[in-house]
Amino acid sequence: MTKLRIALYQPDIPGNTGTILRLAACLGLSVDIIEPAGFDLSDRNLKRAGMDYLAAASLTRHVNWDRFEEWRVASGRRLILASTKAAVRYADFTYGEDDILLFGRESAGVPDLVHDKADARILIPMVEGQRSLNLAMSVAMITGEAMRQTGFP
Repeated sequence: MTKLRIALYQPDIPGNTGTILRLAACLGLSVDIIEPAGFDLSDRNLKRAGMDYLAAASLTRHVNWDRFEEWRVASGRRLILASTKAAVRYADFTYGEDDILLFGRESAGVPDLVHDKADARILIPMVEGQRSLNLAMSVAMITGEAMRQTGFP
């Protein structure tokens, strides 16, 4: 299992979370869920999207942002936030193998407090007039680039 991690800040949509857990299980990555989530983590939609991969997923639940941040700082990991407010394109950023790739809520992203704690902010460029990509697609794109740079398991 690689040291690179995916973190989801208060995810809203169980299907996206299940898809991300499936991706992580297949790539040997760990996922951190920063609660509260917008759904019960035993949701049938989460299970449907994650299929039988959920049992293989390495998942850590953090009761809230403060507990996650305490853990992250103690572990000495860099926090890389995917944000529509960022200026650095995700493919132009240099990732490290210990990075945590943080993705915000589908409905609202992350609050300023979380945005300000990020060590770096990255952006997936899109055509003018489009608001955002699906969360699971964004996670796959950015994680793929980070793994390309740091080496696949």
